[in-house]
Amino acid sequence: MRNIWTVFKRELRQYFVSPIAYLVMFAVLLLIGLNFNTDLQDRANFEPADGTVVLSTFAFLMVFFAPLLTMRLFAEETREGTLELMLTMPIRDHELVIGKFLGAWAFYSIMLAVTLVYQGILLSLTNFDPSPAPLQSELDLGPIIGGYIGIWLFSGATIAIGMFFSAMTENQIIAGFLSMAVLFILWVGDLAGLLPASIVSTRVAEALRVISLQSHYSTSFLEGVIRPEDVYFYAGVMFIMLFVTTRLVESRRWR
Repeated sequence: MRNIWTVFKRELRQYFVSPIAYLVMFAVLLLIGLNFNTDLQDRANFEPADGTVVLSTFAFLMVFFAPLLTMRLFAEETREGTLELMLTMPIRDHELVIGKFLGAWAFYSIMLAVTLVYQGILLSLTNFDPSPAPLQSELDLGPIIGGYIGIWLFSGATIAIGMFFSAMTENQIIAGFLSMAVLFILWVGDLAGLLPASIVSTRVAEALRVISLQSHYSTSFLEGVIRPEDVYFYAGVMFIMLFVTTRLVESRRWR
């Protein structure tokens, strides 16, 4: 545990001294803010407030921005030779992988926590403001709470996938591109059922839906329902990706 904690602190510190991490956080929060403001204006006096808009936007942005922050975790250290140096230290491979994963996940958790500001704005415009306001319906907290639990697990899965590709190559660009492509496929897999049978067979469409990151989030957590099978799915993705990443790191000891 001590080694995991040491790697965790090191990786989390790296994010707060990296300009790329700040740019990614700024871009994500800016895009979420713009979408939140647009949705708020469209709903004013017409539709009830919806706190899940922020979460669904965050989930979609993770497909493109998660690879930008995970691509350096192993690829950069491999290129600079620091990974080989770390492997000579008294630290086990799984401790190194888990420490890096938790550091990246903690950074995303901080970024996700910042989005609670938008939920506070909605609460001030609905539940707790007796004066005339743009939104008068009470805010449904069930989907919001479930959505935050789901997006936290969702982000853990995307980070684990990004780490896997970062461990595959020493080129950060290739690692980022591959993880982004795979995450996008896993995102749109839920839409395969809408395609004609002449393009995608029913079995293929169902298989894509089963492994889709989106389908296990939007139809359960984002509806305020926490189903065990969806929790197991994200936990399984994290476990498998971390296990394979550990094996990749372990193989470097014998090169």
